[in-house]
Amino acid sequence: MSYADVYADWKADPEGFWMREAQAIDWDKPPSKALFDEKAPLYEWYSDGLTNTCWNAVDRHVAAGRGSQAAIIHDSPITGLTHKITYVELLQRVSSLAGALKAQGVGKGDRVIIYMPMIPEALEAMLACARLGAIHSVVFGGFAAHELAVRIDDCTPKAIIAASCGLEPDRVVHYKPLVDEAIEQSTHKPDFCVIFQREQEVAKLIPGRDLDWHGFQAGVEPASCEPVEGNHPAYILYTSGTTGQPKGVIRQTAGHMVALNWTMKAVYNVEAGDVFWAASDVGWVVGHSYICYGPLVAGCTTIVFEGKPVGTPDAGTFWRVIEDHRVKSFFTAPTAIRAVKREDPEGKLMGNYDLSSLNVLYLAGERADPDTIEWAGRHLNVPVIDHWWQTETGWAIAANPMGIEPLPVKIGSPSVAMPGYDVQILDEAGHPVKDGELGAIAVKLPLPPGTLPGLWNAEARYRKSYLDHFPGYYETGDAGFKDEDGYLYIMARTDDVINVAGHRLSTGAMEEILAGHADVAECAVIGVSDPLKGQVPMGFLCLNSGCNRTHETVVKECVARVRDQIGPVAAFKQAVVIQRLPKTRSGKILRGTMAKIADGVSFKMPATIDDPAILDEIRDSLSKIGYPKS
Repeated sequence: MSYADVYADWKADPEGFWMREAQAIDWDKPPSKALFDEKAPLYEWYSDGLTNTCWNAVDRHVAAGRGSQAAIIHDSPITGLTHKITYVELLQRVSSLAGALKAQGVGKGDRVIIYMPMIPEALEAMLACARLGAIHSVVFGGFAAHELAVRIDDCTPKAIIAASCGLEPDRVVHYKPLVDEAIEQSTHKPDFCVIFQREQEVAKLIPGRDLDWHGFQAGVEPASCEPVEGNHPAYILYTSGTTGQPKGVIRQTAGHMVALNWTMKAVYNVEAGDVFWAASDVGWVVGHSYICYGPLVAGCTTIVFEGKPVGTPDAGTFWRVIEDHRVKSFFTAPTAIRAVKREDPEGKLMGNYDLSSLNVLYLAGERADPDTIEWAGRHLNVPVIDHWWQTETGWAIAANPMGIEPLPVKIGSPSVAMPGYDVQILDEAGHPVKDGELGAIAVKLPLPPGTLPGLWNAEARYRKSYLDHFPGYYETGDAGFKDEDGYLYIMARTDDVINVAGHRLSTGAMEEILAGHADVAECAVIGVSDPLKGQVPMGFLCLNSGCNRTHETVVKECVARVRDQIGPVAAFKQAVVIQRLPKTRSGKILRGTMAKIADGVSFKMPATIDDPAILDEIRDSLSKIGYPKS
């Protein structure tokens, strides 16, 4: 079937479509129907079915005779170690860990916080929770103690599972003291902590509270899978909120598996036995969906990579991993590819590796600028597919369905809506706009299986954040447009659309033009306050390694490019050159924080920032051109 046929099939009979897809999952008790809409606009999927995520991700592959296949490959260029864990070994490890947790009183519905680096034990902890019907909440390893404490108080975990440390290219990150401090700060206290001791740092355990990962498993009875209802929460994943209080996105068990399993073939074109690599972190949604659950439910081999795109040891590390493990589909963030491109503009390091196994490179997590897509496609000689989704949705809203029918690539677009998503572009009043017009991107309710049914203990906040602004729709918070072929273009977060003298302009469109300059490795555009025009754009440019032209020359050329391609209406006249852009640890550029610095507005230091010192460089660069204005 073509993509058009599949999408039309879903639209004509969504109930039948999702019930058919549910047959790919093992059930202890099949659901009576797919959609449960009795509490609309709060929707659930497969609520009365009984199933278990760990069974579907591990046990059933062993039962099917594929126990000797690698389930997880851990590749750590920081330690120089690589090892493989087969499905049968994974079953043994997860059953043992689940049994030890069960012996400590962890059961269905209990929350468990997981605070670990990119090691297989992080996935084992997630799967062990799923095996028991416990609800895990993975917190990005290395998050500050205060942020961890906020999450402890919100989800009130029975236990915390942590590693003694994480590893960066130039340092050891001390996890255990952060856990101790977070528990000290939090009102809620977990019953116990399980600590996985890494040889790079052995942490001191607190008697009576802390248990050793290996020691507490000694002699326990391995746990079997606990069937849970289809609407039982599989996990809580906290995403940033505008109030500073993180939002606990809930993922329900059955819809999560059905949707992810469908995407592995339809979107990523991989099947059981294929090697799939998402270069992300278990602390982010990509790590949940496409390092842990999606690949394992589909019976693939997944890679857990403890390294960086550059510096471990160089900008060729991605290509080395692809060669070593015969990766078929590779998924990373555009910022990672831009980092590689900046260090190796000619792509020379790719020539050192056999990349013949690679079929497709997938990008998501932020806007993929055309220059990055073209650079990667030119040097890798494979399709480079942008796709668009959110922590809240858990899987792609828009994508190029490579496993159904590869569609023509339109650079700058994540392609078309996936089955389950009826995407509309709305004006402020909630009316659909014409093709080509910029507006708020919204999805007609109900959202498909695998998306958030709500926020943890925060129904009112869920409604206010996502449902109230456009009744009958889920508000994505992104702005963009659709073309005449139904291709989506995601131009900016809604609050990144700036109003210049009454003209609504996308900062993303300007970034595309700046990124096309030969010397620009990476860039960002923000709106800064202006007494005459309301807002004007300000550019931040990071230049390629080896660029020996003056900053003034590059800035002048970039200003001219925007004027030529958008016109004087953009009022783009200012840009500064900086060494790095401030980003979250997941690679998202902190444009809002940059705008507050430029406007002289106080702000809370983002908890997820990778290096706070970058903000001082931005402040210094802006002061040289008169910002913030008095």
